[in-house]
Amino acid sequence: MNHHQHYLSLDTILYHKQNATPLDNPKLAHFNHTLYRTLSKLPADHIDWQSVIGGDNTAFPSEFQPLSMAYAGHQFGQWVGQLGDGRGLLLTQILDTQGKLQDLHLKGAGKTPFSRFGDGRAMVDSTVREYLCGHALSYLGVPSSTALGFVVSDTLIKRQQTVRAAALLRVSDCHVRLGHFEWLAAYHPKLFGEFTHQMIATYYPALNRHDVHGFLHEVCRNTAKLIADWQLVGFSHGVMNTDNLNITGTTLDFGPFGMMERFNPNWINNHSDHHGRYVYQNQPTIGHWNLQRWLSCFELLSINHSVMLSCLNDYQKTLHTKYDDGICQKIGLPKSSTSLSLAYEFVGLLKSYELDYTNSFRALIATSDDSNTHEKILLDSFVNELSHQEQGLEKWQDWLARHQRCVHQLTTPKASVQLMKKSNPVYVLRNAMAERAIRQAYHDDFDEVARLFDLLSRPFDVQDIATTDDITPTSRHDMMPVSCMS
Repeated sequence: MNHHQHYLSLDTILYHKQNATPLDNPKLAHFNHTLYRTLSKLPADHIDWQSVIGGDNTAFPSEFQPLSMAYAGHQFGQWVGQLGDGRGLLLTQILDTQGKLQDLHLKGAGKTPFSRFGDGRAMVDSTVREYLCGHALSYLGVPSSTALGFVVSDTLIKRQQTVRAAALLRVSDCHVRLGHFEWLAAYHPKLFGEFTHQMIATYYPALNRHDVHGFLHEVCRNTAKLIADWQLVGFSHGVMNTDNLNITGTTLDFGPFGMMERFNPNWINNHSDHHGRYVYQNQPTIGHWNLQRWLSCFELLSINHSVMLSCLNDYQKTLHTKYDDGICQKIGLPKSSTSLSLAYEFVGLLKSYELDYTNSFRALIATSDDSNTHEKILLDSFVNELSHQEQGLEKWQDWLARHQRCVHQLTTPKASVQLMKKSNPVYVLRNAMAERAIRQAYHDDFDEVARLFDLLSRPFDVQDIATTDDITPTSRHDMMPVSCMS
């Protein structure tokens, strides 16, 4: 590995160097060989990854210099002050085989000075969910942290009950959060300017390191693109605190997330989100709110309000443009005023009748090409469900007639189908799928993790390894929020 520990060159007040706390008898549950090949040209077995992910410091290569980061943030809209890596360690930073900076970050590594009242450990539940969802989003084309592998151990931790601890080796292009800047602005403002210039040089090298205006615009645009991607695939992050968004626009810190099934934009997927602040429908607004908090820190560098307003306008314009392009593609049409109207109307239909988000978009393929068996089954189910709803069938038939006219006017049925096939996945990580893998993992059976990992590596292709459960939406009454406990 080509180690490139730039974070260690920063002021030592920003981090705490420390060892991991080893887990008892860690067992490597899954290893991401495809990801590894993008990180190093050496054989994977030149490092004992089971021991590394299990927190055995003696197995760490000499280039690993673990550290926990300090940062702050707004959580659920409230300033909470000092935060930091409470159970994670940045083991090293490397340049991958394409010369791109990547962080190797061990999650579940034990206590740090920032653990507060936590034990620094991670549950099997949250570890499996993050491992599979980071992988799934990446293959859906959504910028996301992923993971090299995870272990399940014999170490016991207390949550609602005593459970086994796990750990995950996260890979991300950036762990510098909006909250890093908030922390410096609040507690160490004299370091703020130099930190900003170093972040520009590291993560936006095409800019001059002193081009703060350009940096602010780029971060806002990348955040907008990320959230548009979330909206298009039906991903609800669940805990969009300012310490959970980074400066490159990469999905980070999976917690009580949920993939939209029955389309209810106000579905609360986070058990701790009592007022629905972080529901799917609010994600664009919360991104804007978080960026406002972040941008206000730059008053320290004499950035005026007109610049901040320009950045936020850039955020909104970028998000709307990317989402509108994408939602038209999902119904197989090039963007136009008519296409947009049809796309938003279709989303409204899904909302009115709480239809499955992923299956409904994929079913549209069969309206232009009924030779696709899987999509034909989805369409039959879609129509059948609407037929039992008041005015459901009439609204669908009216929409379909207008959609088909647009297909023939603006493109061709063949081109429309091709566009829909690459824009609408067959498979996403539904909560029930993750739960099955978690239950088996507690018994050291990782076959379901491996199957889902393979399935989600090709989410746009119908696959023989899939089961009916992989495409079956959760019933309306069973759409339960996920606990923040991890």
